[in-house]
Amino acid sequence: MPVTTTYGADRPARPERPALFRRTKSEPVTTTATVSREAGKGRPTPSRKEAEAAARERAKAGRDKKSAAKLTREQRSKQNAKTREGLRSGDERYLPARDQGKVKRFVRDFIDSRLCMAEFLLPLLIVVMVSQSFAPSFANGLWSATILLVALDTILLVWRLKRELKRRFPDESHKGTTSYALLRSLQLRFLRLPKSKVKLGQKLPERY
Repeated sequence: MPVTTTYGADRPARPERPALFRRTKSEPVTTTATVSREAGKGRPTPSRKEAEAAARERAKAGRDKKSAAKLTREQRSKQNAKTREGLRSGDERYLPARDQGKVKRFVRDFIDSRLCMAEFLLPLLIVVMVSQSFAPSFANGLWSATILLVALDTILLVWRLKRELKRRFPDESHKGTTSYALLRSLQLRFLRLPKSKVKLGQKLPERY
């Protein structure tokens, strides 16, 4: 009697793979949906209320910046006005370095108490230029006389100033006082800064 062999009847069944390593049909769909959302906005759409609040915050920040800039300009303007007033009045706190110190203050008073020929140099130069076209001989004579008078008066001014500085400030530095005095003497009286504090011919105090 032939023997019939049945394959697979008594073969042990193949063990099922763990669910960890099995693929499910829903995984690609979930991954695709996640990637799609991330490739879009990457964040949830804000509500209308949140958008309006953010807009108000941005507008407020803009107004704050403008207000701060306006306040800074006003403070700078006030400080500049205060500095100019201090410069005109001769307040030491607002004077530049070249005008500071009791020696420079005396030099200013010394020049302002005298009638310097050098301060008439510019007005006389204008007269000479105007008269040059119709009276050249007069213009040339006036210019020569002006130069001579200014030179003599300046020499006398420098000599007297140095003598007074040595007498009043023997222990102080006199560096730059001559050029400082000459520059001030060339300026018209109403244009001088700091403003003059003494009158013509006024006697200066002994101590500064």
